[in-house]
Amino acid sequence: MVSDGRVNRTSSAYLASYVLSLLGNSIAAVALPLIVLESTGSALAAGTVAVASALPAALAGLVMGVVVDRINRRTASVLTDLVSALSVAALPVLDSTVGLALGWFVLFAVVGSFGDVPGLTAREAMLPAVTQAGGMSVERLLGLREALGAVVLLVGPAVAGAMIAIIDGPAVLWVTAATSAAAALVTATIPREIGATAAPTRGTGRVRLRDGWHTLARSPFLLATTAVSAVLVLVLSGFQALVLPVHFTVIARPELLGFVLSALALGLLAGGGLYAAVGSHGRRRTWFLAGVALTVAGAAAMASLATPWVVLAAVAVVGLGNGLCGSLLGVLMVERIPEGMQGRVLGTQNAILTLAPALGIGAAAILTETAGAGTAATALAAVWITTGVVALWARPLRDLERPNSGEEVVEGHLVGAGQGELSGSQPRSLEAEEAAP
Repeated sequence: MVSDGRVNRTSSAYLASYVLSLLGNSIAAVALPLIVLESTGSALAAGTVAVASALPAALAGLVMGVVVDRINRRTASVLTDLVSALSVAALPVLDSTVGLALGWFVLFAVVGSFGDVPGLTAREAMLPAVTQAGGMSVERLLGLREALGAVVLLVGPAVAGAMIAIIDGPAVLWVTAATSAAAALVTATIPREIGATAAPTRGTGRVRLRDGWHTLARSPFLLATTAVSAVLVLVLSGFQALVLPVHFTVIARPELLGFVLSALALGLLAGGGLYAAVGSHGRRRTWFLAGVALTVAGAAAMASLATPWVVLAAVAVVGLGNGLCGSLLGVLMVERIPEGMQGRVLGTQNAILTLAPALGIGAAAILTETAGAGTAATALAAVWITTGVVALWARPLRDLERPNSGEEVVEGHLVGAGQGELSGSQPRSLEAEEAAP
């Protein structure tokens, strides 16, 4: 693998398609709830669309993970981006013909879920081949991806807000559809062999799906990183979507809510950029400790709900730690997930992470309603602080260094030449975005 940091055409196309797909999703995340509210006049309807698409998205991630391991991953990525584009484009078409109703929003949210999570899985499953094709080290590629994702997170909502102000509501979705279609076109320029999969194993789809679960369940490292990532997503969702909006409303500063996403994005940008620049130097355990320590400190400060600027600074610190850990985790996934199993394992992980925000928001809503935003903030921070401390001492997350040349990853475990299984407790690290992610 070439690791001099130069960007070749394959790496550039991979990063560009990632940015375009994420940009479309970030615009839709802001515009779609407003369009639903405008079309139906019901806040409950907006929530219904979000909830109705969450479970199908998780199921799609599981089922399509099997498909991603059977067909060319570049082809899978192109097809899923096209599904996303068509599902979004259908809404402005319906608006100009028969009119939009709640049922249409739910229907195409479900259809779109078969593009979003599977598309993310297919794109992630291509990572090992993209890095092997040369152009830059895996640390640099993952760091750049995290940093670019943070830029999109910063720019996307602002673009959506500007377009909503000057363009008729549903027409904004043409832009989202165009970005997804553009992502498909850019992905199609990646050489087809980059998306090639290993020879498929025998068995029915149900057997292959079970194999993905078994691979995840048998690897202490994969279980640990999935659990840590899910808890972090759960906690951040509870803060961002419920606790902080309620808090800023109570103190009569609702205008500051928009800065929460900006602060998180700036932190992610700094963390991802730092890892891209120097992540290949030093011990990975040190990067892991730094990332977890920053997120724990940031969560504790956020839970204080002190002055608004303390809260925003704490959000940025959480983003910084998350950027470091997210980049490192991406590197470790490339190294640790067996070839031919990436689609199923990543699909399972993405399905779990798709459900985590709903759990976080639901728990935060119950606590806020019964005990207040301060109690909810303290509880969420306590959950993450406990998880972070456990992660620092967890045996599967102690040895995060690159496997020796005589070792290979099999069914989620390290197997050394002539040594047998090394217990699966020789892992590599933590955490959106993505993040989200």
